[in-house]
Amino acid sequence: MRLSNRPRYAISAMMNLALAKQPSSVTLGDIAQLDNISVSYLEQIFANLRHHGLVEGVRGPGGGYHLARAAEEITIAEIIAAVDKQPGKLNPLAIANNSVSEAERLWNDFSVRLYDFLNQITLADLTQRWPHLREC
Repeated sequence: MRLSNRPRYAISAMMNLALAKQPSSVTLGDIAQLDNISVSYLEQIFANLRHHGLVEGVRGPGGGYHLARAAEEITIAEIIAAVDKQPGKLNPLAIANNSVSEAERLWNDFSVRLYDFLNQITLADLTQRWPHLREC
C-alpha cells in the first residue's frame, strides 16, 4: 500500500511547519522549494488543511502558515483525512444490513485498523524521529 502524492506532500509540509523556528510563519514558496512542487498545488493542499483546522495563515509581511495546534495534538490520520480526495469512508449501515460483499468487509476492516494505527502517530512523533529531515 502506498499513499498518493497529496497526503505525502501534506505530511511533509506539516513537518516543515512543526520544525520551523517559532513563532515565525513559513511561506508556501519555502515549502514548495524544499519539496520541489508547485506553489499552486500547495495552495490546494493548504486550503484543505486550513478548512480542517490544522493550519492557520498569516497575511502580510512575515506572513505564511503555522500549525493551528501543537504538533503533539495533530495526528497523521487527521492530515491524511484533510487532504485525501477519496478517503474511503466506511458505511456502517450498509455493513449492518449485509449489503456489502465479504471483500468489502475485509477492506473496511483493513481501513479501520490502518486509521487506528495512523491516529496514534502524531506530527511530533515524526519530527522527533526524523528531526534532521528539513527545516524552513
